[in-house]
Amino acid sequence: MSTSEQHNPDTQGAHNWVEVQESADFKELRRRLRNFVFPMAGLFLAWYLLYVLLADYAHGFMSTKVFGNINVGLILGLLQFVSTFAITTLYVRHANKNLDPKAEKLRGEIEGGRA
Repeated sequence: MSTSEQHNPDTQGAHNWVEVQESADFKELRRRLRNFVFPMAGLFLAWYLLYVLLADYAHGFMSTKVFGNINVGLILGLLQFVSTFAITTLYVRHANKNLDPKAEKLRGEIEGGRA
């Protein structure tokens, strides 16, 4: 089999994935994903960096007792976990509302085109 036959979608029953990637629907899906992921990742990394910097350089502030043996550092550390779960929840909502319908439409077009 020649190289041109290996890449011919008709000979393998495959799709032209470059064409799919260049389609308006795929670009829109990718844009919606990036518009959520990049800002959210940036915010989380900034929040984490702030926590690390406070832990390293603001010992007095981080060791401030809030009640009992609970201090500011412990609360901020636990809020790291809370923020992780919050971001996950926000992503699932975003995906259900903005990504999944577009992905299902694109998938239907791709799979529907197969005979």
